[in-house]
Amino acid sequence: MTQPPPPPPNQPPGPPPNQPPGPPTGSPQPGGFGAPQDPPPGFGAPTPPPQDPAYGYPQTPPAQPPGYGYPQAPYQAPGQQPGYGSGYPAAPMHPMGQPAPMPGGPGGVKKLSTPTQIIIAATVAVVLIIAAGVWYAAGSGGSEKTNDAKGSSGAADGGKDGGQQGLGGKEKVPANTKSRVAFQLPQPEVGDLTFVGGSWVTDKAYVKTNVRSVVGHDLAKGTPLWTLQLPGDVCAVSRHMKDNKTAIAFEATKRVPPKNFQPCTEVGAIDLNTGKLLWTRSVSGGNAGDRKVAYNEVTLGASTVAAGGTDGGAAWDLTTGKELWKPQVDADSCYDMGYGGGEGLVAARKCGPYDNQYVLIQNLEPGTGAPISSYKMPTGVEYASVVSTKPLVVAADVGDTAGDGSGISDFFSIDEKTGKLKAKISANAERYAGECGSTEVEACEKLVVGNNRLYLPTEDHEGGGEYGDTNEIVSFDLTTGKPTTDKADAGDRYSMVPLRMDGANLIAYKVPPYDKGGQVVSIDGSTFKQTVLMENPSDEAVRDAEESFSLEYNEMLYAGGRLFLSENMLSERSSSSSDEKKYLAMSFTTN
Repeated sequence: MTQPPPPPPNQPPGPPPNQPPGPPTGSPQPGGFGAPQDPPPGFGAPTPPPQDPAYGYPQTPPAQPPGYGYPQAPYQAPGQQPGYGSGYPAAPMHPMGQPAPMPGGPGGVKKLSTPTQIIIAATVAVVLIIAAGVWYAAGSGGSEKTNDAKGSSGAADGGKDGGQQGLGGKEKVPANTKSRVAFQLPQPEVGDLTFVGGSWVTDKAYVKTNVRSVVGHDLAKGTPLWTLQLPGDVCAVSRHMKDNKTAIAFEATKRVPPKNFQPCTEVGAIDLNTGKLLWTRSVSGGNAGDRKVAYNEVTLGASTVAAGGTDGGAAWDLTTGKELWKPQVDADSCYDMGYGGGEGLVAARKCGPYDNQYVLIQNLEPGTGAPISSYKMPTGVEYASVVSTKPLVVAADVGDTAGDGSGISDFFSIDEKTGKLKAKISANAERYAGECGSTEVEACEKLVVGNNRLYLPTEDHEGGGEYGDTNEIVSFDLTTGKPTTDKADAGDRYSMVPLRMDGANLIAYKVPPYDKGGQVVSIDGSTFKQTVLMENPSDEAVRDAEESFSLEYNEMLYAGGRLFLSENMLSERSSSSSDEKKYLAMSFTTN
């Protein structure tokens, strides 16, 4: 698999060599940790231990410049783009005509300096990792063989699991929907900004990252089942798992002040049932030259672990750790910014000279990296986010027209076999509340793909009562790009976001008003009727704890009558909050 040479001098596409884009990565350090080798004693082994009827409802788009924001036949330029790797045949590519400006678009906010943009973008991207549960990797508590997120990175199964108590998925309606707090995990003390993103649910454990470790917890009690100690901080994780295995990236050594970062160079696979680190790998090449490649993110697509960043991309077999490809010099100056995983594997590649770069979306054969199809993103796209691999849906901020920091002005529904654009969906930032990381490839939240639909929450707006806001979840058809009649109301003073698919149904969380607890509901994929699965306590102390896990910056998983909330990022406590109780994670249950 080929990757590009370093960018021209003084014109880097990303962080300069030996500098981190944010807390997760940093400059290279001596030492060969991460290469295949026997771990030192104890390393890698587990240690026991009324609404507004008009707002948000899908309707005909308002008048706007022709061709923008409405599905149309894609423009196909003649010729083909070179293949993904050297020696592979060129995959068909279907560029799209340059879009007209977004009506009323401010054209983006004032540009910050490059270093400032790098730090802010990387930090925000990390923080935004799956706040609304797109990290969920087990539609039924991890019992499926391919425990893939049936939400933002995987297609729904169309209800093949059969109905239970009137639902088209696996989540059962409990005899009593009133929940209780199952456990609360104390927040560890840290001396600097520390990434702790990543959580998974299997049928045996709730697994959560911690400081230089990953810990498996009892589902009911939260007590540790095993602890995987790591030599450095976790800096990226996959939101997917397969056969109760997943992938992480971490730093090779412990951080030493005042330089509170290390390069994110090590990639490994974890058995989430036992806590065993199955293998660890690192590579050199591409933009990194002779030093180790540093990664911004890692994912799991089919049975392939793939990691990408400004140094380029690399991949390994999940089971064996066999290297499948690594960054190479590319004649077209292309490098893999990152990958979308799940049922398939899709690369977001940046190509061309620094002053004329473009983004390619390539559906890959996971075992080899050979391109199945290619789609060239329109002019004005600097980064792209893979929302789902099957069906293939990509989000981007075309020409910085979103103007709200969401990273989304449009969604692109692409035929993953041919690379042909099926539909472009304009997402008015003033109406819809989905978000994607500004530079990360797989960091979207508050949106879900299933039933050949894209489900989006509307922005909060004035409700039908005397006070309090509300919103709705609506959807778009991925074949036509047109809004459907789907509409689920959050209800007065509640705000609702989709978490994931459950068969043909949609699982959503309702953010409560100040005097109530949150709710988890199942929305029928056909009728859009809501069924309450969980209602959390309204006691003040419990409410405060639940509300501390903001949807903007935290993770949320729901499985088998259990709701798990957890932090993505920790920082040093101020003296004024030293006595305040803070939690790394907490769980509610109806069991």
